[in-house]
Amino acid sequence: MPNATNVDELYEAAKTEGQVIWYAPKPEAQMRPAIEAFEQKYPGIEVRYTNKKAPDLVTQLNVEQAANRVSFDVSNAGGLTVVPSESLAAPVDWAAYGVPEDQIFDDNFVYIWATPKVWAYNTATVAPEDVPTSWDDLLDPRWGGGKLAVESRGSFMTVWAQAPEYSTEAGLEFTSELAELNPHYTENTTQSHTLIASGQTPVGTDLANLVLQEQDKGAPIAVAPVGPTNANKFYVFAANGAPHPAAGRLLTAFLASEDGQAALVDTYNSIIPTDTDCSQAASNRVIGTLCDAGIEWYSETDISQYQKFSDFYPQVEESLGTDVN
Repeated sequence: MPNATNVDELYEAAKTEGQVIWYAPKPEAQMRPAIEAFEQKYPGIEVRYTNKKAPDLVTQLNVEQAANRVSFDVSNAGGLTVVPSESLAAPVDWAAYGVPEDQIFDDNFVYIWATPKVWAYNTATVAPEDVPTSWDDLLDPRWGGGKLAVESRGSFMTVWAQAPEYSTEAGLEFTSELAELNPHYTENTTQSHTLIASGQTPVGTDLANLVLQEQDKGAPIAVAPVGPTNANKFYVFAANGAPHPAAGRLLTAFLASEDGQAALVDTYNSIIPTDTDCSQAASNRVIGTLCDAGIEWYSETDISQYQKFSDFYPQVEESLGTDVN
């Protein structure tokens, strides 16, 4: 474990390690600007990045820590992987390395980006007057028979366990009615996004950053003004037993810094305010997209919310009829 008490000392220790291994559930192209910015600021340290699903990260790290043979330094956690990652994270005084207090979560996690969950639509197949503008609009019979692409794990329902005007009971009633429309269920949100962007389904569950990336390519896709929604927070943490502990801490602190965030914002993966705040709408397209659509959002504020989600998601899957393995 590094004895560095500040970032300068951390960098000196990290240079002796020479590299940092980072696993996260994002394509490397999205992380490349942040990786290059880090390597430029801290020469002598190479970032080796691997795109891996979050649940697989938890499983791998559990096995490796049990065997005292951890193969990577920095991991990501979000949604249902936050609670099981608690015991895998190394204890770190992140404030000593310049991480803002409001980006430190549950002591050992560092908030570095948000992935707001949205409903999106294909602008070539959905007329402006038909675009859903509320959760209730999604239950219109016009969207029956597979016209909604819906992520089967139910994470798009997170806000129903957060927003004070909603409840988990009402959420389960909603998903029960949604199931009656016979949606086109997908294994994950990326798959439902692909169906919407290609026009195979006109409307569906999506992520704001995926919509923006597709718009940059000229695809006919937009965010529907359906809210409120959840701005799902993602964290990074230094793995207990990591092979390059100093470099792992340095990379994590960098990703939370102004320089790291400036690199991440270009690929729509930066942090956004915990709850609805449009003051940065002009400089952050994720925030701007939500605000332009009039969508309010909620984010997680304590570990108990993630524990609540762990109970809620299985109930949503059962209500949707997608809990059959």
